[in-house]
Amino acid sequence: MPVSNDDSGSSAESPFPDSRNVIEPDCRRCPALAEDRNCISWGTGPLDADVLVVGEAPGPGNPDADRWKGGNWTGKAYTSRHSGRRIRRMLERVGRDEDAYYTNAVKCFPASEEDPTSNREPTDEERATCRAHLVTEVETLEPDVVLATGKHATKSVLAAEGRGLEGFIDSVLEPVRCERLDTWLVPILHPSYQDVWIVRMGYEPEAYLAEIGAVLEELCSSDGPDA
Repeated sequence: MPVSNDDSGSSAESPFPDSRNVIEPDCRRCPALAEDRNCISWGTGPLDADVLVVGEAPGPGNPDADRWKGGNWTGKAYTSRHSGRRIRRMLERVGRDEDAYYTNAVKCFPASEEDPTSNREPTDEERATCRAHLVTEVETLEPDVVLATGKHATKSVLAAEGRGLEGFIDSVLEPVRCERLDTWLVPILHPSYQDVWIVRMGYEPEAYLAEIGAVLEELCSSDGPDA
């Protein structure tokens, strides 16, 4: 499968998502998050998508920048300048851009107490409270694969299965069957840490991307590995 590892933005931009899958309008289950957010970042993409991409939480965004950089300001999942564009380009390059739904484990921007324009990690309680929305998305889409970008997104999906995570790096690109959610979980590196860890895992960038494409192809066209 031919792929490119160019993330410079020289290629045509992926289209900006024009709709959201609103599950609970004006959700206020997490008072601190509701207080700091501008918009709830509901999932975007086709509701019959085979691949559901899960991030940790929306980024701060920039209200003075173009809409792709909106993050918390637009309420769209995975549309920030760095991680959002990068993950969407990655799915485009492996031929899954029209067949992917993007969301976050936590739907609201978790503002840092020290700097409200910067984000912090969501708390365990916030992840647990928002998990019902993620489960609803999985149950609605019935995807073949949940592609979790990073350790925290992976932990959130596994928690919905009543399972924990030991050794995230060892789990990258290793399909996990989720019986409760009736789907496959595939952890991948978070875009922010991808360049560092790809080499440490023994991959060249192009080979890593090709492996993601191969795993998705196998799981989306069969009942699982070696089926």
